[in-house]
Amino acid sequence: MTISIEINQVLHLAPSIRSSYREAFQNGQHLFDNAMISSSPLRIAHFMAQVLHESGGLTIQFENLNYSAERLPKVWPSRFQPKGPLDPNEYAHNPEKLANEVYGNRMGNTNPNDGFRYRGRGLLQLTGRESYVEATRSVQGRFPAAFDFVEEPDEVMSASWCLAVAISEWTTKNCNNLADQDNIRLVTRSINGGLIGLAERMEWLKKTKAVWQ
Repeated sequence: MTISIEINQVLHLAPSIRSSYREAFQNGQHLFDNAMISSSPLRIAHFMAQVLHESGGLTIQFENLNYSAERLPKVWPSRFQPKGPLDPNEYAHNPEKLANEVYGNRMGNTNPNDGFRYRGRGLLQLTGRESYVEATRSVQGRFPAAFDFVEEPDEVMSASWCLAVAISEWTTKNCNNLADQDNIRLVTRSINGGLIGLAERMEWLKKTKAVWQ
């Protein structure tokens, strides 16, 4: 049985949804169907819980790296003083410099500005050049006319491609099977690489399960 993801259900959970995300969900049922996310309420609930967390209730399109000097050591304690080597005052309110420092030389970021160029975007906050390469490969495998997201990274958050990108990441990481186990820790580790924001993700899951049950 295929379950519908109706826009009124999404709006109930995310009343401040971005217009691009709203358009994507209004036209995205076939994407959920093709990925078999819509084959069970549990899969939809887990997918939506992760998306709602990562996108701040469908309001965040790209990662905000405009941190104060006071905030930086709390977010990256091993990097910034007093525990780390870096002076937070040199990176405060400078998103480009910060991104290139914290994301540079990892996640496939090799060029000087890759950290900023491939900062988090879209419904699941795709981050790192490596992830943009994988998203391109995966999405173009189903939709040959899709953009090369490495060349056009902002398309990751566009109405046309944001949902396809998020679903491709979900599918590549085998999250349908993890959702079938109803284990949010496993799903979160797969999406996040850790358990950051687990409490909030659990709250979102309660809400999404109430909508799709």
